[in-house]
This record gives sequence, C-alpha cells and structure tokens, in this order.
Amino acid sequence: MYSHWVRLMLLIACILPALVECRERHYKFHVVSKQTNRLCSSKSIVTINGKFPGPTLYAREDDTVLVKVINQVNHNVTIHWHGVRQLRTGWADGPAYVTQCPIQPGQTYVYNFTLTGQRGTLLYHAHVNWLRSTLYGALVILPKRGVPYPFPKPDDELVVVLGEWWKSDTEAVINEALKSGLAPNVSDAHTINGLPGTVTNCSTQDVYNLPVESGKTYLLRIVNAALNEELFFKIAGHKLTVVEVDATYVKPFKIETIVIAPGQTTNVLLNANQKSGKYLVAASPFMDAPVAVDNLTATATLHYTGTLAATPTILTTPPPKNATQIANNFISSLRGLNSKKYPVNVPLTVDHSLIFTVGLGINPCPSCKAANGSRVVAAINNVTFIMPTIALLQAHYFNIKGVFTTDFPANPPHVFNYSGPGPANLNTETGTKVYRLPFNATVQVVLQDTGIIAPENHPVHLHGFNFFVVGRGVGNFNPKIDPKNFNLVDPVERNTIGVPAGGWTAFRFRADNPGVWFMHCHLEVHTTWGLKMAFLVDNGKGPKQSVIPPPKDLPKC
Repeated sequence: MYSHWVRLMLLIACILPALVECRERHYKFHVVSKQTNRLCSSKSIVTINGKFPGPTLYAREDDTVLVKVINQVNHNVTIHWHGVRQLRTGWADGPAYVTQCPIQPGQTYVYNFTLTGQRGTLLYHAHVNWLRSTLYGALVILPKRGVPYPFPKPDDELVVVLGEWWKSDTEAVINEALKSGLAPNVSDAHTINGLPGTVTNCSTQDVYNLPVESGKTYLLRIVNAALNEELFFKIAGHKLTVVEVDATYVKPFKIETIVIAPGQTTNVLLNANQKSGKYLVAASPFMDAPVAVDNLTATATLHYTGTLAATPTILTTPPPKNATQIANNFISSLRGLNSKKYPVNVPLTVDHSLIFTVGLGINPCPSCKAANGSRVVAAINNVTFIMPTIALLQAHYFNIKGVFTTDFPANPPHVFNYSGPGPANLNTETGTKVYRLPFNATVQVVLQDTGIIAPENHPVHLHGFNFFVVGRGVGNFNPKIDPKNFNLVDPVERNTIGVPAGGWTAFRFRADNPGVWFMHCHLEVHTTWGLKMAFLVDNGKGPKQSVIPPPKDLPKC
C-alpha cells in the first residue's frame, strides 16, 4: 500500500526495530538558513534541515511524535502542527505567545504529542511572524497497521505542497506594510513542491515532475502552505476523486478542479488512465473580491514513465481567479463519510451559540503617512486582537493575572448590514480577549464576513479541534431561517474553513480539549492585522480531562 520511501521514513523515525510495534517516532528539525535560487534571483530563506519545502514527517494513527527543534537562525521560531488535535498537550501546539514563548536563537525545544484517533494528511509550519512563507512541510499520518483506507487501495502516494514565493525577504515585506499602514506586496510566484514551474523572464527555472506509470492509481496528498492565497488545483486530461480533506474521510466524488485554502489539505485519487505523455499540473489563485493577488499560475508536469523529454505537454486552462461557481462546486460536494467505522459525530444540541463577524477596519496611526494617518486592521466581532508578551496558556495554567481577559463578545457589538459597505465608523476595539468554555460544552460558531473595505473569503483555522461545517450562505446570516437548512447528518469535518466573500459559514464542535486554543484567519496578512482570538477551555474532572503540566524545556519569554 505504501511506497518504499514511506516505509523507509517510518523506519528511520521509529525508535523500535520492529515497525509493527512502533509507537514513538523521533525527528530532529534543525532550523537553518539556506541560500535559494528562484525566478532567476537568490535569497536566504529559513528552512528545516536546509530543505524547501521541509521534509515530510511520517507517523501512524495513535503514534507519539517527538520533534526536537534546534533554532540555528537569528529569528525567534515556533512550529505549529496544523490540524493535530493536541489532546491535553497544548504546550506542543506551537503558536507563539498563545501556547508557548518562541524558541530563541541558539535554543531547543522538543514538541511531544500523540496522534490520537487521527489519520490522513496535515501540515506543519512556523507560527511566528511571516516565517511560514518558507518554513513548512507535510505531515502524513498513515492508518494503523493493517487498517485499510475506506476507498480503493492506491498503488502509490505522492505529496504535493503548494506555496508562495517572494523575491524579497518576507519579514521586510510585512514590516514595511505595518510601517506604512497599507497592505503588503503580493508574492512574485506560486509554487508546487517549492518550484514555480515555467515562468516568463526566467528560462532556467526548474519545473517539478510528478512521475506516474500508466494504469496505476495514485493518492495525491495536496497541501496548501501558501501565506495569503487560496488556490485552484487541476491536472490536464485527468479527473480527481476526492476522498479526504483536513485528515478526515469524505464521501468520494469526482471533479476536475479543487479549491484549497491556506492551511487546508485534500487527498485525491488520480488514475493514470490517459495515453502516455506529459500533462500540465496547475495551481492558480482564487479571489472573488476586489483584492490584489499574485496572478501567476504555478505549473508542474504529470510525467508518464517512458515519455520522452521533448514530448509536448498537454495543457489545461486554469479557472479565472474569480470563478466562484467552480469553488462552490467543490465545496458543496464535500460530505462526511459517516460510515460505521468513521461516523460523523456532529453535536445535535448547542450550549454556546456564537456569531462572529470577520473582516477589516481602519484605526488611527499618526506615523502611517502613506495611509494618511490611518492603518488597515482586521477584527473578529470588532476586536482587533493584541498578542501578549507571555503565552496565554502559561498565564492560564499558572494563574498569571493581567495577561488576558475573558470578555470576548459572543455576538457582534454593533448590528449593521454586514455584507454591505459597513457603518460610518470603521474603527475597531483592541484587546487580548478570550472566550471561556466549560469542558465538554457544545459550541456553534457562525462566521459572518463583512464588506468593510472589501468583502473577502477568510479561511479561518481553529487550533485544538476539528469542527463540523453545518451550513454556509451568501449575504447576512438569518438566525431564524438559516439553521433550518443546516446539515446535521453528514457535514464535512475540517480544521480550516473558508468564509465566503460577503457571506457566512457555520460550524459546530465539542469543547473536549482543555487549554487555550487559537482561532484566526489563515491569510497571514489578516492574522498580522488582528483577525484572531482564542477559546479558553476549562479542565474537566480529574487528570484525564486536564491540561498536562508543561515540559521542563518549555521556552521562556
């Protein structure tokens, strides 16, 4: 079922000689700078072990993973294991100043977590400043030994990581934007497994090849590690059978084009059933709002074995960047598998019903001359989140006062036509506010986009939980009518969900994981601007429902 390479990586990561018995996997991540050439220019980037993208981390469901991170660059670093539940192990979640202080230059930290009840494709990435523009990689969790996939067995697997590339240093890009008060420059290219593919003005740029053999079936594990852009993904001449998103199984369906937001993953089956040749693989931006994006399409080649290098590539046309219907075709097709072995346990009753507006605002900034004394900010329920200087989880665990408050609003403080242009006053409140939940409470969150400055599709990520996407729509959410159409039978289960531009999405989860859990837009520019908050989930009864004590090597602020 798995390639020789996957078996080898599992064996290397395992401390026990017998793969069958392996429960612990040890990895060592050296965070190092690497001079890298792309688009006919060179710059130093932050990487894991000198690789871009970083090495794929392999494990099995229920394994315990220990990753020793050694920071050998002059930046503070943390690593987030995106989509890992981190049951009671918030200390290993990774967001800077939320669950830990950063790993300072020259320091080390061991991330220690167990992949309880999880299998599928996730990712890891830096979670401080904009370092995740290059510090990222795939996290592949194989099923338990002897447990088959709930879909036809593939002959092999391929990891496909999508990203963005700036010619400039990304820390300089965001710092300049914060100084000016305006939006940062968009990227110079998109990438597939670190390579932009064929681009104008740079004939020496390498193109990534996905090798396939005629007649075989491949599981493509597709990850969007881009900083700020949702992407369409398609392969010329081939349909894709979607079988999993965000490491949860879905009812299989065939489609030509998938849409994948930053932080999301999608597993598809690809049948190499076309005539031998070379076929274009394309990753292009999806943006159905008047917002600047990088318009370049990243390309790779699906290369059938035995095809001559000079063979012309069979092309495909990427969707227009504003192809909302193509995106909706994919999103509306997603349904949880809901089988006996993999049920959809969506909460049918709700203890906490929350409505969160997500969008932009404008606050005064006397030094921001380029923006005429103002700066663009982002907010949830009109609260622009201010990061603390002590990690929220540490403040909660050790009862340190004055770091955060628990008065995050459950509803928008101002009622207006959310999908319209917004109220006259576009200022936001600032603060370090969290929303407190008792252990095991059931929660419904409606995320409502606003039209302030511009409506936009916000991919929102919740740490520490998966959630069930029970509904979505355009315009303003109607709490009396819209819940009647919620899918409470087989909603898709995710950790990152796109809020449609000028619309809303609703999800439910059970707060069965004690700790402090970040929720934020996964467009990094919006996170930087303040579109973020955290849930504080109280301990339940006894040690098995409580946050474990912090490790001795937890970094200090």
